Amino acid sequence: MQTDTICRFCSSCCPVVAETENNRLISAKRKSFLPDERQLICPKLQAAADIVYSPERLQKPLIKDGAGNFQEASWDEALDMVAERFLYFKKESGARSVCWLRGMAADWGAPWDYVNRLMNGFGSPNSIGNGSVCHVGREFAHTITYGAMTVPLLQKAKCILVWGKNDRDTNPMAAEAILHARQNGAKLIVVDPVRTFFAARADIWLQVKPAHDGLLAMAMIHEIIAHNLYDGDFVDKWTVGFDALARSAAQFPAEKIAADIWLDPAAVKEAARLYATTKPACIVDGNGLDMQVDAFDATRAVAMLRALTGNLDVPGGDFIPQPVAARNLQLRDRVPFEVKPVTGDYPQFNEFNATWGKHVQSCVVDAILDEKPYPVRMLVSQSGNPVVTLMDAGRVERALEKVEFLVVIDKFMTRTARMADVVLPASSCFEKTQLNRAYLRNRLVRIQNQVIEPLAESWPDWKIIFELGRRIGLDDEFPWQTVEEAIDYQLEPSGITVQMLRDNPDGVPAGDLRFAKHSSDGFNTPSGKVEFYSRKLEENGFPPVPFAHGFSPEPISFSDQKDKYPLLGISGARSNRFTHSQFHQVPSLSMNRKGCTVDIHPDDARTYGIVEGDNVRVETPRGRIVMPAGISEVIHPGSIRIAWGWGDLNPDYSLNRLTDDDRRNPIIGTPSGRSFMCRISKER
Repeated sequence: MQTDTICRFCSSCCPVVAETENNRLISAKRKSFLPDERQLICPKLQAAADIVYSPERLQKPLIKDGAGNFQEASWDEALDMVAERFLYFKKESGARSVCWLRGMAADWGAPWDYVNRLMNGFGSPNSIGNGSVCHVGREFAHTITYGAMTVPLLQKAKCILVWGKNDRDTNPMAAEAILHARQNGAKLIVVDPVRTFFAARADIWLQVKPAHDGLLAMAMIHEIIAHNLYDGDFVDKWTVGFDALARSAAQFPAEKIAADIWLDPAAVKEAARLYATTKPACIVDGNGLDMQVDAFDATRAVAMLRALTGNLDVPGGDFIPQPVAARNLQLRDRVPFEVKPVTGDYPQFNEFNATWGKHVQSCVVDAILDEKPYPVRMLVSQSGNPVVTLMDAGRVERALEKVEFLVVIDKFMTRTARMADVVLPASSCFEKTQLNRAYLRNRLVRIQNQVIEPLAESWPDWKIIFELGRRIGLDDEFPWQTVEEAIDYQLEPSGITVQMLRDNPDGVPAGDLRFAKHSSDGFNTPSGKVEFYSRKLEENGFPPVPFAHGFSPEPISFSDQKDKYPLLGISGARSNRFTHSQFHQVPSLSMNRKGCTVDIHPDDARTYGIVEGDNVRVETPRGRIVMPAGISEVIHPGSIRIAWGWGDLNPDYSLNRLTDDDRRNPIIGTPSGRSFMCRISKER
């Protein structure tokens, strides 16, 4: 039997056809516009049955006994205990003392709306996501510039600028579109400190120094303005603050900044000219811009390149999405005004979007350990593994040891789950129906269909949240007995129903496709135009133009200790066999820990007397790890690249034992986790 659904093993939300037999998943195949022989293979999807039926899957609720051992329990026992703790801490310390921390594995569409509905209905503002280090901070930067986060229209682009992203390993649909455009003659520019799949195939590869993307973007802006390569008609009619942007960019000409960020000024100028003069052009920006202290202004500068060149909302350019009309389920008005979230120091980021919610996850650790701005006493960790994935993992671990009650919702027994008081087994994406954010943010709506029954006694996330909500007194807020009822209620303003989506597996459009929407509607900004100069930022004490006050002198962690830590460490690589710390326990994906290495440039390997396969100790002021060495020229001399996500298998591989969480971006709370100064030695 074949069923159309959506794969949620990563955030790409690829449409797939699942093959089942007698309620068992056999395989899943991604839909593609390309013929079979030109399609890219996703190892995770190939291993779908291995993931779903892994012997490591959690199958029953678990409760930790007085001796610290887990005992199997019924769902009633587990949920009653969790609900009792919710109500106890609310009575003792107020609802705000209970916090819900979300990772990426359960999707950011309706499942995130349900979490916020539960927490807001309960009276706590503390449902916190991971967007300060992944995507949402960038979305805020796009939004404050031109009102929404754009979608690159890759297939019809004549020039593609990939900035800090490697879709070959993270988004096969986008990767296929880039390769298709390339085959049809599109130019390709890649900005990345690592020679990725696409960097090796680019017309121009800018191997920028980590954490210095903002300088490069401003140098490109300067080159475009100085040589009148911008779209004067668009800039005159549809932007504010052009002169202020030009003045700021003039601080960073390529001749002045290129050598310090590992680049040739001629290459910077060539890239700027190629992008500005090849129409239409689009930009793919990614997580390489995240996890940096200057992530917000760096992303704003990249966003402004789109507007300068007139590539906004045109075919083959960067599309302004057409959101689907849907009910906001989150009940944000139910939290009393005087009850502030633990992320209260980031009010603009908290409020920029009606449904994204709050995302400075580092504040959760502060509230538990330092009790600032107030103590968090109970934590629910859903679809995440914070002890591995949050910066300064040693500090996170101390926080999870201190919190009085910890609940984990996950498919596997992660390192975070081992620390929990209650573990609730979640179903995989093939075992549940849900509405993904990817199909709410733009006009084409698709449904993720359940194709098999949940494994053993696992439950889909929606059911866990609905049942818990009713147990803490939110019967009216969670009246739905099925997820289909909830989805129909949410989509009612659009006129789209679950049945319509199932009858049309390739999607139901919520409105006609429109380009150049600003010509009639303006941009969704205070001025109605693209804001090179943001008065809203200025009024809140932040630079109105990117880098108007200069560039951060030391954006890389521990730069003040270069004498002791002389090498630049880079967080990476993201293998297409995994999603962050997920799936490393699946043998067909782990492949005997293939790729679990510290990549060292041959020049540095000779200096330190290290050969392929040696165990290498990496140290920073925060901690140390030990990993096998890989010798590779994909990185710049003087830097190392450390494989990401392996810490769930072995704490010695936990990259975030090295990273810092002290310095954070003042607007979006992003710490400097992507790059840090370190030292290496051969482990004896």
